[in-house]
Amino acid sequence: MMKEKLVKPKYMHIGPEYLEIIEEQMGKGVARVIYFTFSEEPELEESKGNIIKIDNKKDKGDHLIFENGDKVRLDRIVVINGIPGPAYDEYDLYALAPLTCKAGYDDSFCE
Repeated sequence: MMKEKLVKPKYMHIGPEYLEIIEEQMGKGVARVIYFTFSEEPELEESKGNIIKIDNKKDKGDHLIFENGDKVRLDRIVVINGIPGPAYDEYDLYALAPLTCKAGYDDSFCE
């Protein structure tokens, strides 16, 4: 049986306003970051600690590098220290999906 390889979403450049927020939070010491992981279904993870830098990984995007070794891709950040990040809108869509008439069903369900 062949194992399927998980394809990571292409890196989406973030707006300068998010970069400002992230850099400001880096300067405050300990940061708590909630972000989407790369899995078949959207899942959230958390990293907490001192962020030592933002690293650009060629063709893989910008990442937060934590003192404890955690690496978080910037475009996958949902919240940093309670402030919405670049992926917050994506998170919000998943959270609100059960409230739509579709709720995972096809269009005929909403008629």
